[in-house]
Amino acid sequence: MQVAVAIPCYKVRSHILDVIARMPSQVQRIYVVDDKCPQQSGRLVQDQCRDERVRVLYHEENQGVGGAVRTGYRAALEEGMDIIVKVDGDGQMDPALIPHFTRPIERGKADYTKGNRFYRPESLKGMPPIRLFGNAVLSFINKLSTGYWSIMDPTNGYTAIHTHVLRRLPLDKLEQRYFFETDMLYRLNTLRAVVHDVPMDAVYGDEQSSLQVSKVLPEFLWKHTDRFVRRYVYNYLLRDFNIGSLYSLMGVLLLLAGSLFGLAHWLLSNASGQPATSGTVMLAALPIIVGIQFIIAFLHYDVSHVPTEPLLADLHD
Repeated sequence: MQVAVAIPCYKVRSHILDVIARMPSQVQRIYVVDDKCPQQSGRLVQDQCRDERVRVLYHEENQGVGGAVRTGYRAALEEGMDIIVKVDGDGQMDPALIPHFTRPIERGKADYTKGNRFYRPESLKGMPPIRLFGNAVLSFINKLSTGYWSIMDPTNGYTAIHTHVLRRLPLDKLEQRYFFETDMLYRLNTLRAVVHDVPMDAVYGDEQSSLQVSKVLPEFLWKHTDRFVRRYVYNYLLRDFNIGSLYSLMGVLLLLAGSLFGLAHWLLSNASGQPATSGTVMLAALPIIVGIQFIIAFLHYDVSHVPTEPLLADLHD
């Protein structure tokens, strides 16, 4: 298969040439996307890199990592590539791992692969504790919003995708900045694409992240909630109505009924000074308990129905 690599470039002048130099011979095309880099990383590559596989693409305005990757994706589609790998230009992602990312796709076992720095305990030695905790929490939230319960490290940007699958995605609607990787997973789930994790080590050098957690956290929480609601409506109400739909609807209704009934009688008891009877308490608690059981049953159903049949299967028949 024809393999291409997209490298978003923003403030990576000190690393980009080394990243390109380490690209394996398996790669036929390298798209260096200068995302209005203030260090003119693209110009540096164009002037000093002699690798004939390299094609430098420029943005007139900064579009974020997602926008840069989209530009690389479009170039790969135009040139008829089969697989496109996304590698950062800051040296954190070892290009020697590219065959590990492309192999499951080439064998028809996955439509999309992504890095996982949590796979081996040894891989986490270089990861700061706060980042380790944050990624663990974010991984769970991501599982809920995207439906891929078997993957970890959702913010890992080392990815590979087959262009057969890429053509089915609405590239113009993909998030352009830090939510790009999660949005990709959400949209892949709506296609029922198979996603595999690829073990890799965490590497931290002298790069500086421009991500401000306190600033983007409310936005991230809102977008995760939005993706979960949209995924639920599409998968459980519009495209299909199944036992998982019943579990979730009954769970929410019983939780609301029990909570509202209990709140109303608590307010009434507080106003009258008369304590609620044991029967009243049970009438409030029982729907809540049963509702929680229904929600757990829905989550179990959702976990057990992660996509397992690759979209690429028809290409390998």
